Amino acid sequence: MEKVFASPSRYVQGKGVLKTGIHHIEKLGKKPLLLCDDVVWGIVGESFTNDLKANGFEVTYVPFNGEASIQEIDRVSKIGSENHCNVVLGLGGGKAIDAAKAISDNLEVPVGILPTIASTDAPTSALSVIYSEEGAFEKYLFYKKNPELVLVDTQVISKAPVRLLASGIADALATQVEVSAVLKKNGTTMAGGVPTLAAEAIAEKCEATLFEFGMQAIEANRAKVVTEALEAVVEANTLLSGIGFESGGLAAAHAIHNGFTALHGEIHDMTHGEKVAYGTLTQLFLENQPKAILDKYIRFYQSLGLPTTLEELKLGDASYEDLLKVGKQATIEGETMHQMPFEVTAEAVTDALFAVDAYVKALG
Repeated sequence: MEKVFASPSRYVQGKGVLKTGIHHIEKLGKKPLLLCDDVVWGIVGESFTNDLKANGFEVTYVPFNGEASIQEIDRVSKIGSENHCNVVLGLGGGKAIDAAKAISDNLEVPVGILPTIASTDAPTSALSVIYSEEGAFEKYLFYKKNPELVLVDTQVISKAPVRLLASGIADALATQVEVSAVLKKNGTTMAGGVPTLAAEAIAEKCEATLFEFGMQAIEANRAKVVTEALEAVVEANTLLSGIGFESGGLAAAHAIHNGFTALHGEIHDMTHGEKVAYGTLTQLFLENQPKAILDKYIRFYQSLGLPTTLEELKLGDASYEDLLKVGKQATIEGETMHQMPFEVTAEAVTDALFAVDAYVKALG
């Protein structure tokens, strides 16, 4: 089996780079389609568009409807084609970013990813997570290239809600846990090969960075300032986790996240990272990891305000039959659950979901 390592062509991170880094965008094209939602437009999109126009760009702004669905991707792709856009810029969170990547693939033009939050590891990858119009997970879309540019303005991210940075830490903490499982299986990654040594090293550095600087970064975010700890955690959430998961592999944690889409109700008020946090704990239980490891993750999640019980995940009243739906969805053919080094059944997932809850409550 081939080893495959994938990464964006250029990653640029720093305070104020949405203003100072426009020359990086200029190398991709001067007729951008800018995709962002109304909230992001009000925070930074309008001023960014004005800066682009002041630098000679011909901008086509398209409001994002909030869901990375095939219908939305096709709608915006048509607008981009009609306006002869030669680059797509995705400004915002994970779903806007995933939609932008798909639109650029449809139009066969470069894409620049401009995250305004550090809540997921979506920006650097050559794939998108596609949902239905109702928000249910449908599939992954894979592309022949990673984004040409990822431009991360830490000043913008420092002003975002603390909950979103914590969610990004949770998403990124899954990286090493899942990569370790894929390595044991000698399994395949989202990049289409077995993990490289580089991806393994990146995943390890990602985890170490988050445990060392996570709390300091959260407090900097709470104060809405940029510090070295915040810079480190934003890079871990975005670049290290992004390369780590794509070239190192996904396993149970993200499969369980996708399994939660089988349910209805308040769980869908939870962020991607919050659901991944519980999925990560569930994977650790499936692996029967030692108490010291379990407690390290649980205590850190709790310090960040992340869910470690079913009640905190808005599933306090869930029955066995309810969570069996999650287990069945998480173990369908093609899911990353099958990159675990041992067979995992729907019932095993369901049992582990309840076991995490019981253990955390007993831990106190």
